[in-house]
Amino acid sequence: MTDQTMQFQAEVAKLLHIVTHSLYSDKEIFLRELISNASDACDKLRYAALTAPELLTEDTELKVRIAPDPKAGTLTIADNGIGMNRDELVENLGTIARSGTEAFSRQLEEAAKEAGKEEGGKKGAEAGRLIGQFGVGFYSAFMVADKVTVTSRKAGEAQAWRWESDGTGSYTIGEADEGQRGTTITLHLAKAQKEFLEPARLRTVIKTYSDHISLPVMLIDPEKAADAEDREEQVNAAGALWARPKSEVSEEQYREFYHHVGRAFDDPWLTLHAHVEGKLDYTLLLFVPSRRPFDLFDPDRRHGVKLFVRRVFITDDCEGLVPPWLRFLRGVVDSSDLPLNVSREMLQNNPLVAKIRATLQKRVLRELERKAEKAPEDYATFWEAFGPVLKEGLYEDREAQESLLKLARFHSSERDGLVSLADYVAAMKEGQSAIYTISGESLEALRRSPQLEGFRAKGVEVLLLTDAVDDFWQNTVTEFDGKPFQSVTRGAADLGEIKGKAKDDGESDEAKPEKVEGAALGTLIAALKQNLGEAVKDVRETDRLTDSAVCLVAGDADLDMHLARMLKQHQRLDAAPARILEINPGHPLIRRLAERAGEPGGSDALADAAHLLLDQARILEGETLPDPTAFARRMTAVMTQGVG
Repeated sequence: MTDQTMQFQAEVAKLLHIVTHSLYSDKEIFLRELISNASDACDKLRYAALTAPELLTEDTELKVRIAPDPKAGTLTIADNGIGMNRDELVENLGTIARSGTEAFSRQLEEAAKEAGKEEGGKKGAEAGRLIGQFGVGFYSAFMVADKVTVTSRKAGEAQAWRWESDGTGSYTIGEADEGQRGTTITLHLAKAQKEFLEPARLRTVIKTYSDHISLPVMLIDPEKAADAEDREEQVNAAGALWARPKSEVSEEQYREFYHHVGRAFDDPWLTLHAHVEGKLDYTLLLFVPSRRPFDLFDPDRRHGVKLFVRRVFITDDCEGLVPPWLRFLRGVVDSSDLPLNVSREMLQNNPLVAKIRATLQKRVLRELERKAEKAPEDYATFWEAFGPVLKEGLYEDREAQESLLKLARFHSSERDGLVSLADYVAAMKEGQSAIYTISGESLEALRRSPQLEGFRAKGVEVLLLTDAVDDFWQNTVTEFDGKPFQSVTRGAADLGEIKGKAKDDGESDEAKPEKVEGAALGTLIAALKQNLGEAVKDVRETDRLTDSAVCLVAGDADLDMHLARMLKQHQRLDAAPARILEINPGHPLIRRLAERAGEPGGSDALADAAHLLLDQARILEGETLPDPTAFARRMTAVMTQGVG
C-alpha cells in the first residue's frame, strides 16, 4: 500500500499555524503533553488486558522512553501502550476530536493574540495555558519541530502505520515496517530548539512536569555507549500521587498532577485529597479548575475524573461517578472494592459506584461551602466561572437542592457584587413575603427593565438571572427558607404591603403622582381591551411602574416571559402565549389617554394609541415587532396629529 497524502481539517491547519507562530515562550511544555499522552496509552492497555490478557504477552513492563539524538537532530518519545491503527491515527492526529469547529479555532486565535500582548515569562505562561485550555496537546510538538513522524502499532494487530507532517497543511500516512507495540513520536527539532537534545535539560523538564506519572519515564543518554548499564535511567518517581499521605505531597506536586490529569495549565482553585474507609474503601484526589474550559457547555463534554481500581486505570468515561453538574471536576478516584474486570457498561449502574458518587458529591459541596464562608471574594470568582453549571443541579438533582441553594450567588438590583439567598432573606423589607427574581439576556438589559421600577422605588431587592438554566430551575425549586420565589414578570405585583424605603429627609417614600382612578380608569382599560382584542390576555393597572407608561407580564399560570421567548427561539414552542398589558395610572400619557377615552367616540380614536402602547411594551422587552409596517404607519399618524 502506497503512502497517502491527506489534508488537515481546515481548522487544524489554522490551529497549527497559531501554535507554531503565536506561542513563543515555555515551549518545554510540549514534552509534558507527549509524556501524558504516552501515559494514557499505557493506562488504556492495562485496562484492555483485563479482558484480553494476550495483549500484554509481549513487552509486559510498561514505560515511556525519551531518546535524544544530537547527530540526527531528533527527539523520540516512545511508549509500549495500546497503540493506534490507521483510522485512529487519522482521527486523533488529523482532526481535533469533538472540538474541530471554526468557532474553536477562532477562540484559540483570539486567545493567542491576547497572549501576544503579554511580555516575558507571563507571555510564555499564557501560551502554555492556551494549549492546556484548548486540549491540543499533540500539536504542541510543532512549537519545537519542523517535522513530526509518528509510528504506531496497535496492540493485537500485526500492521504498523506511519504518520508524518511538517505542520503546514497536510500529512502523509502509510504502512510501516513491523515495530514494537505502541507509539513512537520522532520530533525533527528546529535549529533554535537544540536545547531539547541535552540530557540535563530533558531531565529537568521531566522532573518538573512528569515526576508524578505512575509509570517509569526513562531517559536514554546518547553520550554513553549503547551497552552501558546506566545508559537508560528512570527520571521520574513513578508513584501514584493519590496513594501518598497528604502530608507527603507538596503544593507543587499537586499542581503538576492537576496539569497532567486535567490537561490544563491553570492552577487548581481547590484541591480535595481524601482516603475514605468504612463500608467502602477508596481514595479521591479531585481538583476544581481556576479557569472555565472553553467547551464547558458542549453537549458532548464529560467530567474529567478517572476511575482506577487498585491503581489500575479503568475508565475516564464513567457517567455514574460524577453528576453532570460537577463536570468541571478533574482528578482521580481509586477504589479497592470494585472488581478489576468490571466493564464500562456495568459501571453505569453499579451500586458501589453510586455510593462513591454520593460521598464524592457531598464532600465537594462541603468544601465549596467552606470556601464560600472563609473566602467570599475568592468564591465569587469561582461562581462566575462555574455557577451556571452548579445551577443545573438545582434542576436535575432534588437531593442536592438544599446544599446548592446555600452555595448559589446572584447579581442584584440593589447592590454590587454577588449576593447569597441567606443574605437576600436577611435584607428583606418589612411586609415582603417573596424572593423576587427577573430573567433576561444580560445584566444591563435587566437593570433597565420597567418591571423593576416599583421595586426599586421601595428599595426591594430583585435577583437578576442571566443564565439559561435559571428559567428551568425556578420551575423546580419553589422556595428558600420558607420564602417562595416570585418572578417580577409573572403575575400581579402586590407591593402595597411592603414598607418603602425612607427618603433623605426621613419621610416615608409613599408620595405618589396623581393617578387616574375610578370610572375614568375603567373606561380607558375597556377601550384598550376592545382595540387590542386577542393580542393581549388582559389589560390592568399596576403599581410596579413609576417612570414607564406600560409593561408586559405573564399570567400566573403561564410560562415566564423570558422562558417562553427562549423556547420559541429554539423552536420548542409554536407561539408565546398572549401576555398581560399593565398600565401606569400615574403616568402623564396614561392620564391623557384616559381623558381621550372619556370623550364621545373616544374608544375608536384610541385604536392606534392602543397598538402603539403594546408595541412600546414589546420594544422594552427587547422583542421583535410582529408588524413593523403597521407600527411605522401608526407612529406617523400620531406624529402628524401632534405637529398639526
